[in-house]
Amino acid sequence: MATCGFLGIDGGTQGLSVVFTDENMRVLATGDGGYEMTSGLGDGCYEQQPCDWEQALVDAMVDLRSEVDDIEVLSIGISGQMHGEVLVGEDDQPLKAARLWCDARNEDESQELTGLLGVKMPKRITAARWLWTIRNQADVAAQIKHITTPGGWLAFCLTGQWNLGIGDCAGMFPIDQQTLSYDEALLAKFDQLAGASVPALATLLPSVRRAGEDAGALTEAMAAKLGLPAGIPVAPAEGDQPAALAGSLIGESGMVSVSFGTSVCANSVGDRAFLGVSDWVDHFCDPDGKPINMVFLRNGTTYMNTVVEMFGQMIDGDRSDAFGEIMPQVVEADADCGGVLALPFIDDEPALGVSSGSQAGLFGLNATNATPANMVKAAMLATMFNLKLGSETLDEQGYPRNELVLSGGLTKTPELGQVLADVFGTTVKLLSGADEGCAWGAALMAKYRSLKIDGSDLAWADYLGQQADDHSTRFEPDAIRSQQYAAVYQNYLALMRKQVG
Repeated sequence: MATCGFLGIDGGTQGLSVVFTDENMRVLATGDGGYEMTSGLGDGCYEQQPCDWEQALVDAMVDLRSEVDDIEVLSIGISGQMHGEVLVGEDDQPLKAARLWCDARNEDESQELTGLLGVKMPKRITAARWLWTIRNQADVAAQIKHITTPGGWLAFCLTGQWNLGIGDCAGMFPIDQQTLSYDEALLAKFDQLAGASVPALATLLPSVRRAGEDAGALTEAMAAKLGLPAGIPVAPAEGDQPAALAGSLIGESGMVSVSFGTSVCANSVGDRAFLGVSDWVDHFCDPDGKPINMVFLRNGTTYMNTVVEMFGQMIDGDRSDAFGEIMPQVVEADADCGGVLALPFIDDEPALGVSSGSQAGLFGLNATNATPANMVKAAMLATMFNLKLGSETLDEQGYPRNELVLSGGLTKTPELGQVLADVFGTTVKLLSGADEGCAWGAALMAKYRSLKIDGSDLAWADYLGQQADDHSTRFEPDAIRSQQYAAVYQNYLALMRKQVG
């Protein structure tokens, strides 16, 4: 008898993955497919071929069937790289390779649009990429019929329809929180700037869909390629950030998803639209349309890891066990790190105006406090403090912050969740899986679509709440330690401002 369940697809920067879950969302099988960046491009140019994503999906399904073959897919969910630019012509085929979220060619257009529209238009937003294309590749722009994202292209391959989840749409152009569609007033300003040589932007963008809404069904042609029956419902395709929020079961205002890795993202569910423009905060939506405010740090754990690995080499020449040796000491180190402070800016930090590699170091060292634990903890706290500084922009507008859901590399030492709780004075939660991935979030969206087809009136946030992880770990802030970290934070701010301005 076939196993019934849900298929989640995640098209990431490095490759594509799929998961098949049972009806209780337990992962039964996974599969992967690969692709590469387009070679031979200049610095800051990152492109991929959309046809490679489609082939990777076919390959991933073959890989998945090596684990479980007899499956009945009830619905399909999709996650993909946000902010990409897939330009499609009259024949419903891409006009060129897709520019990815990390492509750096449209910094000037980003700043120009932010000034014109009065809302944050980061370099990676699709509209800024499209404005660059209009100005620099007029021959391509003249042939345009549709603009979508990598997730939107996968959705078109599956369904033949041009629609997209609201979170991914918000990564293309700002969403009006009243209408839960593209902001019409801002569209008019964009069109005036873009000129009459191209169609109105609203006619090119995908239709906006919220979680659970109809986003089409699997076509005969794609069903044959995937070895599935035609007609399987497909949930609205989402960007990787909204899918990750779903995978972290975050749907209520005041919940914050915090991912600590090479970079750091803190995505806060808001109860209203953000006012004004902040260098610290980017904006998109969750799959249900709630506003998301994202504080992003380019400098995450890299500096801390560098310090740990340095000590590993000094101790025994083998860096592989350094984390296992040092991190337990870091957990026990004093809040003030014996007076040691660190600046973690190995990479640039746009919100602070820090240039790449210009400011990284340890300060306040002496013969007593120069221990591995103090130096590593100071490096870790520096990143937490930068995140706290960026988050204060949201505090100024009164956004709630009730719970931090932690994922990423920091969870390899779960006790560091207590440090984060004390620094922020906020409850920190680690899910039992810590980081299930965007593909599982896509499968969650697939199940929600299936429930809606069956007539459920369950709200998105309530649905996520029903998936609650009974085995999660919670860390409550300690009042005394929070006061200690607050004092260290002020010392850090004074050092940082002295060093970087």
